[in-house]
Amino acid sequence: MSTETISFPGAKSPGITNATRHAWITSDDVEAAESSRRGPFEPHDDHDGDFVTTTEDRDLKRGLEQRHLSMLGIAGAIGTGLFLGLGGAIQTGGPLGALLGYATVGLIVCAVQFALGEVSALLPVTGSFVRHAEFLVDPAWGFAIGWNLVYGNILSIPSEITAICVLFEFWTDLNPSVFIVVFIVLTFVVGIAFIRVFGEVEFFFALLKILLVVFLIILGLVIDLGGVPGTPRIGFRYWQSPGPFVEHIATGDWGKFLGYWGVMTSAVFSFAGVESLAMAAAETQNPRRAIPRACKRVFARIVLFYMLAVLVVGMLVASNDPRLDDAYGTAAQSPFVIAASAAGIPAIPSVVNAVVITSAWSASNQSLLAGTRVLFGLALKGQAPKIFLRTTAWGTPYVCVLLFTCFMLLSFMSLSNGALTVFWWLVDLTAAGVLVSWSAILFNHIRLKKAMRKQGIDFDRLPWNNSWTFYSSHVALFMCIVILFTSGFEVFTKGNWSASGFVSSYLDIPLVTLAFLIWKFVKKTKAVSLDSIPLHDAIEQADAYPEEPEVKKTGPIRFVSWLWE
Repeated sequence: MSTETISFPGAKSPGITNATRHAWITSDDVEAAESSRRGPFEPHDDHDGDFVTTTEDRDLKRGLEQRHLSMLGIAGAIGTGLFLGLGGAIQTGGPLGALLGYATVGLIVCAVQFALGEVSALLPVTGSFVRHAEFLVDPAWGFAIGWNLVYGNILSIPSEITAICVLFEFWTDLNPSVFIVVFIVLTFVVGIAFIRVFGEVEFFFALLKILLVVFLIILGLVIDLGGVPGTPRIGFRYWQSPGPFVEHIATGDWGKFLGYWGVMTSAVFSFAGVESLAMAAAETQNPRRAIPRACKRVFARIVLFYMLAVLVVGMLVASNDPRLDDAYGTAAQSPFVIAASAAGIPAIPSVVNAVVITSAWSASNQSLLAGTRVLFGLALKGQAPKIFLRTTAWGTPYVCVLLFTCFMLLSFMSLSNGALTVFWWLVDLTAAGVLVSWSAILFNHIRLKKAMRKQGIDFDRLPWNNSWTFYSSHVALFMCIVILFTSGFEVFTKGNWSASGFVSSYLDIPLVTLAFLIWKFVKKTKAVSLDSIPLHDAIEQADAYPEEPEVKKTGPIRFVSWLWE
């Protein structure tokens, strides 16, 4: 990693009169540091010493609280994958195969969340693991991961808006263009508003989704145990016939394993979004405390909801139920709706459809937040045009939001059935990006811990540290890579070859590799050596500028805060 020594005459940083300029410090930072005679690691007075650049420290506003972060992760992960997608998981792997698949991915998510929390607590910067990759691995790797995220989020927003149009067809035949315009405008308004407005909107919808999940799980248990008048007790009937596993593609034990593996790869995409809670670290109050706590609590809640939901669905619906094949993606496909309809509860489909619509819109808001903050972070490093650094008076990177809004117009492709088919195929190209992002988070964490060992720094010096995470990151990284390279295994089996399936499963791998190599050779970047990462500076800053002490809550307020923070 190339460095240059910069002198700051009269610097008032305790013990720091010369600093090394590293890749995450921009020319804006240097100019600001020189003019104010502060070292590059000294804090801006307004924000208590966060390890962020002068530009983001000056232009972004801290409007997100602990409760917002927790709900952001939940809002991103609980969506159509839970309400509609579990039926497909039961079809592919059977009730036990689906449960084991989601449990396996849940353990990977645990490692990812704790790794993200430990690194983000030390380096709470906008762009999260994208900027961490540049700091801990290689600037070219940060460039590749960053643009991969921007690309994926740009395409995911119109896909969610298109899904909303399909869901509205459950109720009305009104022209879909009406809903497209309405939700583009709503998404833009929320995205351009003060970050706290975004946080409150996502907080509300996440709370709504949590309440629905809890309601559906309880309802499912009531139906399964024969609590609805006139319906028999189901119990674990479907675990006996057609059985706990489904033979997928092949027969025998190998087919059952492939069914389990097929569930696990789809489960990855159901959990996608939990990593986005750290994207706006520079807009979060007390990020060194808030982000780790959010990572820990979001993981526990998400895994709990998914595991209970998979278990209940496996008891309610048979894996060979033909209603799970509904190709329209409306609430009729939901296994919860199938079970409720069979029990004679007619209102459930409309309730589920309404919440799935809010889930889809919430997911589009999540993509807008993650994508625009990554783009802002890339612009900070000169890896995107500087125009994307422009912000509103209330701290929103409005040029980034405008760019993403332009791509929302792709939603109008849904007005043509042929174009819609092509559009969804293009959106599928971004699916592997989830595993690439998780792999980057885990590798960043491994590099951080190895650098600390190399430099003789005890792990306990981190603002947040867990003794087992160094090992869990290795295991989870291995699993992510294996799943990434086998996610499209079906196309390699006899009679199942599909060019579009192959491309959608594997195109992201050469795209990320190409982006890495281009930036590597154009900018002549070098991999960051373990002993050159300035961890002492980062840790000393975290120690020197502690965040405000947490106000202790007691009584009912403490319980309520625990539920949503």
